[in-house]
Order: sequence, then structure tokens, then C-alpha cells
Amino acid sequence: MRTTAAPLVRSFAPLFRADARVLVLGSMPGTASLAAAQYYAHPRNAFWPIMGALFGAGPELPYAQRLEGLVSAGVALWDVIGCCERAGSLDSAIAPASIEANDFAGLFAACPGIGHVFFNGTAAETAFRRHVRGSIVLPALRFARLPSTSPAHAARGLEAKLAAWQVVKDSAEPAPAANERPASAATVAYAVTREATARGAMPAIQAA
Repeated sequence: MRTTAAPLVRSFAPLFRADARVLVLGSMPGTASLAAAQYYAHPRNAFWPIMGALFGAGPELPYAQRLEGLVSAGVALWDVIGCCERAGSLDSAIAPASIEANDFAGLFAACPGIGHVFFNGTAAETAFRRHVRGSIVLPALRFARLPSTSPAHAARGLEAKLAAWQVVKDSAEPAPAANERPASAATVAYAVTREATARGAMPAIQAA
């Protein structure tokens, strides 16, 4: 049932691969994104420049290549809100009573390896807390709010936003395999000693 005279808008299908390790969530695509049928299509949105710096999926690439770069890096992308009534593009224009959340139970079941969820701004975090948490059983996840990449949030520059978003890349790194143990100090020292001895040089590190 419609609650306002504002247009009804719907978000995109999720971008993911079954081996995703992190999930980045917006609130609802803006009008520029909906018109282009692309995530974060506004030319002044910092999302794709940041993805370019982190994963090589920058705005200079065709859209399909950017998406492939993200899923190959273990990143899934979606929005919290599945549909809502909104006049214009701002989150503040969303009619609260009209919000319907996306199917996160289905997404987490399809991507059991997701361990971190990052919110692109406060609106996404708030919508998730109000419309998702408490309505489904969530797996063990770590949540963090990041500065919004929207051009409407210009208090932080691109460099500061990039520094905050670095955590997405760090969290998307694959965990070492169970049989891949980090080299001990003694092992490293032994390797360095052997290499130095082979060169006839005094080793810099001695095995304990």
C-alpha cells in the first residue's frame, strides 16, 4: 500500500560470488544510478575512485570489468533497502513507512564466507539496524560504518575517505589455508643464514 505520492523506487540485484568475504551496503541507489542501471553511477560519487585505489576497479574501466574486479577480490555489493517511496535522490527524502528491506537471509545463505559487513554511510547502517537486525537470524558478522562516498557528504575529502575504506581491502584478503603456517623466527633466521653463507657473507640474523 502506497504511503505517499513520491515515486516507488527499487534497488538492484546483489552483486556477489559464492566465495565473497566482505559485503558493502548502501541504502538505496540514487536517481543517477537508477537511470544508468549501475551501482554508484553519479560522476562525483567517490565509490569507484576508491574501488580503483583498493582493487583496481576504477571508473576508467567499463562497468562490467569493475564488477568483475570486485567479485574477484571477494567483495559483494548490495543495498539495504529493496524498495521505498522517495522523492528525488537523497536518503532524507525516503518515506520511512514505505521501506522494505532486501532478502539478507538469502544472501548470507548463498555467501557463507562473508565475515564483514561495511555500511556506506549512516543511512545504510540505520536502515539495516531498523529493518534487518531482529527480523532474521544473522550469522557471526563484524559490522562497521564507513564514511559515505556520496557527493552529498563532502565533509571528508577523497584521501580521508580512502584511508577509512582501506579496511575493506584488508578484510577481503583470503585467510591463510589451515596448513599454511607463518614461518617462525628460527625458520626465517635459518633461511637468511643459509643464503648469507652461500654468498660468503656474514649473516645479519642468527638462528636462535
